[in-house]
Amino acid sequence: MEQKNKKAEKKFDAIKVMREIRDKISAEIMNMTYEQERAYLDKLLAQGQKTK
Repeated sequence: MEQKNKKAEKKFDAIKVMREIRDKISAEIMNMTYEQERAYLDKLLAQGQKTK
């Protein structure tokens, strides 16, 4: 049996977006202490909860 690989054109690539977000956050917290990181991430989480 022959397999046919058909790639559908994606309108939204979730993996690409996730990687971009992760890379952005990693660059922003690169030189932070643990306490600074926690404050930064807590702030991001609080902002995310406000938008829901």
